[in-house]
Amino acid sequence: MLLKKHLREYGLPYLMIMPTIVFLLLFAIYPLAWAFKYMFFDYDGFTQAKFIGMDNFVRLFTRDMEYWHSVWNTVVFTLGKLVIVIPLSLILAFILNNKLFAKNTIRAIIFMPTIISTAVISLVFYLMFNSYNGIINNMLMSIGLIHSPIEWLGVKYSMLTAILVAIWGAVGNYMVLFIAGLQGIPNDLYEAASIDGANKPQQFWHVTIPLLGPVLQMIVMLAIVNTLKSYESIMVLTAGGPGGKTEVMYLYIYKLFFPVSEGDAVVQQYGYGAAVGFTSALIVSVLTGLYLYISRKSSEVH
Repeated sequence: MLLKKHLREYGLPYLMIMPTIVFLLLFAIYPLAWAFKYMFFDYDGFTQAKFIGMDNFVRLFTRDMEYWHSVWNTVVFTLGKLVIVIPLSLILAFILNNKLFAKNTIRAIIFMPTIISTAVISLVFYLMFNSYNGIINNMLMSIGLIHSPIEWLGVKYSMLTAILVAIWGAVGNYMVLFIAGLQGIPNDLYEAASIDGANKPQQFWHVTIPLLGPVLQMIVMLAIVNTLKSYESIMVLTAGGPGGKTEVMYLYIYKLFFPVSEGDAVVQQYGYGAAVGFTSALIVSVLTGLYLYISRKSSEVH
């Protein structure tokens, strides 16, 4: 009787959340359990899995220098993106939060890359940055800034190009979050600061920035996590090349599970890929936790 009464009262909510639970179990919990199992096996997806204990981790930490190079590339990519996209997003948000002609249209235009497929965006930029017939080189040569094509996707500039594409795709998202934070600051505080003699720059540094602290912490955390895990744009732009110059952690893992071509040095290795994926997840977790710890200590000091 109690069960029937409970189901009669809560049956509809259970039914409504059931698709989400099933989706979570099938596409999150099960893959995690599968990966946790096979990271202790030698398994390529075709032959029978062979238990090898910690050999995958021994290989990862002692012999696979290519992976650790990809970790370093990921850190460079993340720092390069963050030091530009966070200040740029804040500046755009501050400008577009004021009275400005067609500000809603400008906001929509800046935000639009966020809702466009990463693969499509990256393909467009790949064509634009093409060394020989790309629009960027053609434009720079036509106005006399350069005299020969620049290899934007070559060894020297490939990481910079990948960072610029990532910034273009993310700045609108963080801008909207900053605007939401700015709109939560009471105008009375700016009026009081103005009465005390503070000019606009002083109001920005002493009123806006401190009150945006919690929002800024959240945005930086999201940016760190998303950038550490991103690989789609780099896969389209350079496929990790040239010579591993733009190989990042999750692109390296992708190639272990789905080799880009038969000529790749990386072969399909599900067991080893699971071990690398687990290690990468730990790295992302540690870096995110370290940032949260530092930001919390900084907040306590101030």
